[in-house]
Amino acid sequence: MSIYNKLDLTGWKPQPLTSQQVRYATWIAFFAWVFAVYDFILFGTLLPEIGRHFNWGEAEQAEIATWAAVGTAVIALAIGPLVDRLGRRMGIIFTVTGSAICSALTAIGGSWGKSPLILIRSLSGLGYAEETVNATYLSEIYAASEDPKLAKRRGFIYSLVQGGWPVGALIAAGLTAVLLPIIGWQGCFIFAAIPAIVIAIMARKLKESPQFQIHQRITQLRKAGDVGQAQAVAQTYGVDYEEHRTAGLAAAFRGTSRRATLVIGAAILLNWAAIQVFSVLGTSVIISVHHISFENSLIILVLSNLVGYCGYLSHGWMGDKIGRRNVIGLGWMLGGLSFAGMLYGPSNMPMVVGLYSLGLFFLIGPYSAALFFISESFPTSIRATGGAIIHAMGPIGAVVAGFGATSVLSAGGDWQTSALYFGAVPCFLSGALMFAARHVRPETVK
Repeated sequence: MSIYNKLDLTGWKPQPLTSQQVRYATWIAFFAWVFAVYDFILFGTLLPEIGRHFNWGEAEQAEIATWAAVGTAVIALAIGPLVDRLGRRMGIIFTVTGSAICSALTAIGGSWGKSPLILIRSLSGLGYAEETVNATYLSEIYAASEDPKLAKRRGFIYSLVQGGWPVGALIAAGLTAVLLPIIGWQGCFIFAAIPAIVIAIMARKLKESPQFQIHQRITQLRKAGDVGQAQAVAQTYGVDYEEHRTAGLAAAFRGTSRRATLVIGAAILLNWAAIQVFSVLGTSVIISVHHISFENSLIILVLSNLVGYCGYLSHGWMGDKIGRRNVIGLGWMLGGLSFAGMLYGPSNMPMVVGLYSLGLFFLIGPYSAALFFISESFPTSIRATGGAIIHAMGPIGAVVAGFGATSVLSAGGDWQTSALYFGAVPCFLSGALMFAARHVRPETVK
């Protein structure tokens, strides 16, 4: 029986979402993620230009990216409990607005010095957290949908939304190539803030997920002292009341949630070392290792992210067929091997483009399955919190990679060595570690 057809003892039931509202939510989530990524990738793409403008060397640039990642992790971690308290709808509005503010302030932050710029870029944690909020929200409304086609293909459909990462990266690379000579790097960041503001306004029309409505109903009754009624609502809708009572950061480390938090969190930490090296700082790596011009590195980013988008669709579709854990693990292991080949292969454009594109296919493609897999691994009461804890491991992995790369570069090493040990190897290990997570058969997820 659908949750919309159930009633608690007072006749209450969650407000249903129409098919049109689900489609609208899907589009808003997609564009929200696109422009959050646009800002996130734009900083890494333009970091060599920013460094040139302020006379910051490679080691200083890597240090700025590293400390900004620390701030990103702190902000992203704080968003989870907030979304579990205020709702998925408000979470989307809040994170997209934060991404817009971060973009606008970045344009002037560099002139204030490195420390203010790092603080401003820490706000990109709001845009980064958009990924978790989207996965939490869409996994809930898709699971509640009465459309049988959506139920069977929700992983693939979410991959279209998660595909906003390569789309955002494409926009960042493409528009940078066009706009940089015209409006400069400061103008590129101001331009990036405009669409994010528009999406935040449009997100106000979103409807809350029925699962969060139930969660909110139970919480309100419990706080009002009506424990019996709260338990009745939990029983009606199949919610573990005791589990619901222990919601919060600590709950993610109890019971069946502990394994998901520790295993997937560690895998994301390792994988984000590769994200930092090959996606965020991809231009720096390509320019340094293969001595390719900045303009050609942008072309490589555009071409490789087109392939990366195909990776999202492929991994999302395969996740519905053979299980999301299996797809994620295999993808990341193959990604690590591809990047290692790119680093030590010949410095001709076809080889660099081919191996770098293949690496991004297997590095970022599995995230279309990973974010959904994370949401499926936690109950509603801590879904956003558990996802935020795991998601916050990403910037920590970026910090580790950043410190490692900075140390190697400062000691006279090069990006080839740094990218191998702090990018390609962690990527492979993250895939291997995923097989320690609990396998969830897609057809059993309700």
